[in-house]
Amino acid sequence: METADPNGTMRRQAIATALAAEIERQAQTGASRIDVEALAEAVETALDPTPPISEGKRPSELNATNDG
Repeated sequence: METADPNGTMRRQAIATALAAEIERQAQTGASRIDVEALAEAVETALDPTPPISEGKRPSELNATNDG
């Protein structure tokens, strides 16, 4: 019996969502063919998103003088 893999499920859902959104975007712009490169980029972005510029500090970057 297989055990549940929530990370695998979340990864698969992120990929499916990225693909669906990109295909829909391409359809809305009237594309006659699917842009596979754009699909690949959408998946890469979904799996490794760029953090916002004003993200703040990560817990590992905090110390007694900047925690707060």
